[in-house]
Amino acid sequence: MASEKVIKALNEARGRELTAILQYMAQHYELEDQGFDKLGDAIKKIAIEEMKHAEMLAERILFLNGVPTSQPDGKAKKGEEIPAMLATNMKLEDDAVKMYNESAKLCVAESDQVSKDIFEKLLKEEEDHWNYFDNVKTHVKELGAAYLATLTG
Repeated sequence: MASEKVIKALNEARGRELTAILQYMAQHYELEDQGFDKLGDAIKKIAIEEMKHAEMLAERILFLNGVPTSQPDGKAKKGEEIPAMLATNMKLEDDAVKMYNESAKLCVAESDQVSKDIFEKLLKEEEDHWNYFDNVKTHVKELGAAYLATLTG
C-alpha cells in the first residue's frame, strides 16, 4: 500500500518542519530577551503550528509503516537582526510551499489521496506564515523604529 516515494517526501517535509521549529523557537527566545515580546509571541505561535505539522507528518509516516525522521534538515540561524530574521523565515516558508506543491503532485501520481490532502493543508498554512512574515517585513521597512516600538512589551 505505501509508496516509498511518498514516505520519503513525508520525511523530507518533517525534516523541514523540525528546522522551522528550531529556527522559530530560537527567534522567540532572542526576541523575548530583547523586549520584542509581541513579535516573539507571534513567532512562538507559528513554531507551535510547525510542531503540529511535524506531528501530522510523523503520524502519516507511521501509518504507512515508515520511520519518521527526528533530524532537522538544517540548523537555526541565531543573532540576526529583525529584517534578516524575517527574510530567513520567508525563505523557509517559500521553500516549504514549493516542496509541498511538488509533494502533493507526487502523491497524486502514487495514488495516495490522504498524503496529498496533508500536503495541501500544510501548504495553505505555510502560505499564511509567509504572508505574516512578509507583512511584518513590509511594516519594518516602511515604518522603521516606530513600527518596531509597537512590537515591544
